[in-house]
Amino acid sequence: MTARYAEMPRFASIEEAIAGLQPVEPVYCLRPGKFAGAAGRFLDNFPGDALYAVKSNPNPRVLDLLWAAGIRHFDTASLGEIELIRRQFPDALCHFMAPLRLPGHGKIAYEKYGVTDFVIDCDAELDKLVRETGNPKRLRIFVRLSATAGGALLELSSKFGTTPDDGARLLKRVAEYGEIPCLTFHVGSQCLSSFSYAQAIEMARRTIIKSGVTIGALDIGGGFPAPYANYELPPYYWYFDTIREALGTLELANLPLMCEPGRALCAEGISLITQVVLRRGDKLYINDGIYGSFDELTLPGFDADYPATVYAFDHGTATVKDGPKRPFRVYGPTCDSLDVLPRPVMLSETIQPGDFITFDSMGAYSVSSRTPFNGFFPDAWALIGN
Repeated sequence: MTARYAEMPRFASIEEAIAGLQPVEPVYCLRPGKFAGAAGRFLDNFPGDALYAVKSNPNPRVLDLLWAAGIRHFDTASLGEIELIRRQFPDALCHFMAPLRLPGHGKIAYEKYGVTDFVIDCDAELDKLVRETGNPKRLRIFVRLSATAGGALLELSSKFGTTPDDGARLLKRVAEYGEIPCLTFHVGSQCLSSFSYAQAIEMARRTIIKSGVTIGALDIGGGFPAPYANYELPPYYWYFDTIREALGTLELANLPLMCEPGRALCAEGISLITQVVLRRGDKLYINDGIYGSFDELTLPGFDADYPATVYAFDHGTATVKDGPKRPFRVYGPTCDSLDVLPRPVMLSETIQPGDFITFDSMGAYSVSSRTPFNGFFPDAWALIGN
């Protein structure tokens, strides 16, 4: 147990955490068992290396729990993330899986940290990378394809990625440099269709044929979903089985395979305790909002909701408020009128100031995108369970 955990309060349940802390400010509740279960899902069933996408939650406590669960590969999409991971885990394997790097950062990643996996999707970034690293003839350079098949709540192909024709040309250029040509794509975040991976792998197959080169690895990106209140999550074996079947069409024996789960590794592992500060009819004002932990709810197309439970606190005991529910507009604590959750939340109709609301599946992008706007910055932590 690191010092980070020795200093954290530990409770057997959310009820005990509320009773013990009686928090006025939000509290992130880490659930070690959830992190272990999520990591095991990939380590035991994915036919390749699982790279944790650090951007989804870079908090050192979260990283510790994933490391303890067996994660050793990290999708580090910036030099800052590489430095973060190497400080915390000197033996970690970092992969610079961003198609765009600031000038000189590829050189530092390679020379100082020994990173040899990089992504490009255009000639300019390929030439810059080779120039900065001195063309060492040992880089795995992944050409990123644009995967636009749909099936995900958030698309990730309009900013980066190229066509199969252009991707084939770039693979040839990588090979001509003497580096190792590889392929990657990203089907989008919170992908609810396993078939999207099969479609993207088929696109990769066509790109390989067009290029005429032998690729050294395939990275199928992230997109694996997490459970939210208003979506029925497909079983993970659907994804793994579909991926295995699609890989068979490549006819490339022993091809190294990678994936980049972020949300799927960290979302379930954090619950957030908030408190109701004020009620005005069907309006609730709580101590966290979109400038804090709820920013992702405002993204266009992201209509998932966090599972919410109301707790009353009375005479030193916290209990779940059962009974009828009604929709409430939920506002954050800042003075900004935009600080309101985009959709009503179904909560106990008897909810009142002083009650607590726990939101589950809050581990992805809540911590990484929070801001200190208006002087509010949620950063209290507790451990729940083992």
